[in-house]
Amino acid sequence: MKNCIKQLLLLLPLLLVTSCFDILDKVNVKADGSGEYTLILNASKSKTRLASISKMETINGKKVPKRTEIEAKINEAARIFRATPGISNVKTSMDFDNYIIKLSCSFRKIENINTGLDQLKARNIIGKMVPTNIYGQNPAKKVFTRNKISTFKSDYDKMSSADKEIFNDARYISVLQFENSVKSQSNNQYSLSPNRKAVKLEANVLDLILQRKQLQNNILFQ
Repeated sequence: MKNCIKQLLLLLPLLLVTSCFDILDKVNVKADGSGEYTLILNASKSKTRLASISKMETINGKKVPKRTEIEAKINEAARIFRATPGISNVKTSMDFDNYIIKLSCSFRKIENINTGLDQLKARNIIGKMVPTNIYGQNPAKKVFTRNKISTFKSDYDKMSSADKEIFNDARYISVLQFENSVKSQSNNQYSLSPNRKAVKLEANVLDLILQRKQLQNNILFQ
């Protein structure tokens, strides 16, 4: 199971050796279905530990990735996204002082992001367990969907205690912003902003793996 965690996380190999990190998944959707997508991986709360680990060759029997290896993987992900139809304005930033990595892009329709993630999976930039059919939208019916993902409980149960600890303090934040006002949503675990133009879900990564919290949400616009 040493590769299981690598298959669950995206684009930040050094996070595999610390449990204190945040993943921010942000989508901003216009009325015509186009918009912007941003993924931020933030391990700044563990920067002192990571700075020490980065000087090591291995930890807990796992190879510690070098800065050049992380940069190469992120640059390859950006190249693949740029080649994906419907995706443009791809940008990356890498702050190795605070261990914050960002990938952002524009899309013509949200399903373009699903295609881009599929391409990353096909090129082994992300693992086979990372969900890629994440979003859907029907502008004519004024519906936006955050799709249901499979459970990884069986894989988690097979992990060693040391590997399980990686998820103890890991957090995931999903922010969905819209040009249109939200009329209703199917998942009340997402908080609705006062202006009704954004929903937000915060969860421990472990709660999502074990499906104690659900990402699935059907959002209807006014």
